[in-house]
Amino acid sequence: MTIRFNENNEVIEEMTYRAVLAGLELGEDISYSMQELEGLAEAAGVTVAGQLIQKLERPNKATFFGKGKVFELCEFVESTGADMVIFNDELSGIQLRNLEDACGVRVIDRTILILDIFASRAVSREGSLQIELAMLSYRLPRLTGFGKSLSRQAGGIGTRGPGEKKLETDRRHIQKRMDDIRAELKKASSVRATQRTRREKNSVPVVALVGYTNSGKSALMNRMLDDVQRAEKSVFEKDMLFATLDTSHRKIDLDSSHSFILIDTVGFVSRLPHTLVEAFKSTLEEVADADLLLHVVDSSYDGYSFHMEVTDRVLKEIGAGDKEKIVVYNKKDIAPEEPIGGDFEHFFISAKTGEGTDCLIERIREKIFAGRIRARLVIPYSRGDIVSYLCEKADVISMEYSEEGTVLDAELTEEDYGRYGSYAAL
Repeated sequence: MTIRFNENNEVIEEMTYRAVLAGLELGEDISYSMQELEGLAEAAGVTVAGQLIQKLERPNKATFFGKGKVFELCEFVESTGADMVIFNDELSGIQLRNLEDACGVRVIDRTILILDIFASRAVSREGSLQIELAMLSYRLPRLTGFGKSLSRQAGGIGTRGPGEKKLETDRRHIQKRMDDIRAELKKASSVRATQRTRREKNSVPVVALVGYTNSGKSALMNRMLDDVQRAEKSVFEKDMLFATLDTSHRKIDLDSSHSFILIDTVGFVSRLPHTLVEAFKSTLEEVADADLLLHVVDSSYDGYSFHMEVTDRVLKEIGAGDKEKIVVYNKKDIAPEEPIGGDFEHFFISAKTGEGTDCLIERIREKIFAGRIRARLVIPYSRGDIVSYLCEKADVISMEYSEEGTVLDAELTEEDYGRYGSYAAL
């Protein structure tokens, strides 16, 4: 079921689409990718009638598929009663137009399908702007080739797109709107940068959850919140692709003197549209700045290694490929067997039941608080500024007063110990 909205965000139409999936194999197996495309279509409320794959050395510039395969596709569409074709690759405006003219049904590609799903899931103002920017970036080079088809009000499947503002008919207006969105996103990015600076100043470590969409990142965040008695701060989670788009931040208090910020990010997917990566780059900067990454993997999925490869590629693209990380094989409660770990640190857990999460949390503690030095400092009463600084920046375990001055038992960073180690009690 697909829902369409009017300008006032009121439901004006509900539609159900039946689609044929089409893919081009250019020398590499695309079975996983096609399986994922089916999941994406279902996430958008589309019923999949079947799929058609062609093997070619290179795509046809005019119709993507070869002439004979296009004819076969049209017959397949008619025989299955489909009213849409979804291609597994990104198509040009001319290819989209020619395929629609040939088959007589709506044709979209993988990119607009993903953008459409994102548009339907965006909640925050920033998330909506990022999706609109990605959609406009996708549409801008297709104005000439796609012609009248771009004047549709809806997005890819039926959600509201930037087409409602009729920007697609005027390249200058689209470019102007994109500039406005970038300016607004830049302000949001500046706010996040200020928040990151404050966290760094306060020496609060940051741990980021990354991984393939629907691997259980949000479920793991909620489990960790529950483990530290902060379940009321839980985030939305659901067994569906791209259930979470907006970045969530939660404070995890391990004890009275050890805390860190846990970040839940948007899930990755193979062939993630470049326009989407660009639009979300300011948000994904949080991942690149994190102290530790938790790469969450759905170990119940047969092709989980493929998911891991895709995630690693995206991490490299956003500049986080070399960050220290722990691989978290999730869904132990339904996985057929324990995954074979490689030359990397990993844990086998169930975010749903909580099995194994206590060991994971303890390892996170060891990782992010490594290098801290436990010391007993005697600070002269004349240096109250040092006491104030350490109370704010260090993990003060106890504080008492003696004739010599204020006595602090604290855990300090190596930098702070180098600065104040001379006050250590002998």
